[in-house]
Amino acid sequence: MSGTTTTIGPVATADAHARAEVLLGEAQLGGVTEIAGTPADQTQGEVQPGEAQDAPAQVPPQVAATPLPALTALDEQGLDVVFRTARTHWNWTDRPVTDDELRRVYDLLRLGPTSANCSPARFLFLRTQESRDKLRPALSAGNVDKVMAAPVTVIVSYDPAFYDQLPKLYPETDAKSWFADNKELAKDTAFRNGTLQGAYLIMAARAVGLDAGPMSGFDNARVDQDFMSWRGWKSNFLVSLGHGEAEKLPPRAPRLEFWEACELL
Repeated sequence: MSGTTTTIGPVATADAHARAEVLLGEAQLGGVTEIAGTPADQTQGEVQPGEAQDAPAQVPPQVAATPLPALTALDEQGLDVVFRTARTHWNWTDRPVTDDELRRVYDLLRLGPTSANCSPARFLFLRTQESRDKLRPALSAGNVDKVMAAPVTVIVSYDPAFYDQLPKLYPETDAKSWFADNKELAKDTAFRNGTLQGAYLIMAARAVGLDAGPMSGFDNARVDQDFMSWRGWKSNFLVSLGHGEAEKLPPRAPRLEFWEACELL
């Protein structure tokens, strides 16, 4: 991470305490806290020559604040990985998908924006033969082989009662009250933002080196009953994840040109 580092040097006791608190807060907001060049969980360092010897022990002699980096565009390879050469896959290699990879996917997708940070999407990662067999009766005929062959298939779902988490996710105001007494608004918000998070799942999977195969074509009511009735969640669509066999891909289907799909107003 690049940027200018601000360091507290020898100062009087009162100034040291005040400036250390300010800079420590800035460092934490940036996601990195570095104190006297030590790991972030250490809060004290050795007194260096020339430092105020009467400073309180709890005040670190140095606090380095690392500012947030300026955003930069993905390079050409990054654009290829996420969009240009990425494809929808239905044929998979034997290379497994690890639980750590799935956690990495989620840790990325959860950062994508949603309305009032409502984050209504819920994800069931089917990794075992038993879980795939449980899904099989709900699948349309054309999707059975796709799901059975995939290392992982995700049931992208949403929680209709997502607003119960808003005191945690959006504490700036009483956002829960916007939805708790307006079920239609809650339903629309949950479905729209849950779908958005499902798209983030696909992008995040590609970003960590996985291929994705999104699909509909299944009995939502049966999936809801068999997998999540006790949770109250609702299924939206499926995404298979793995390492695709690129040599089995057909040519990419056409896409609309800018002038066919967009207007500059």
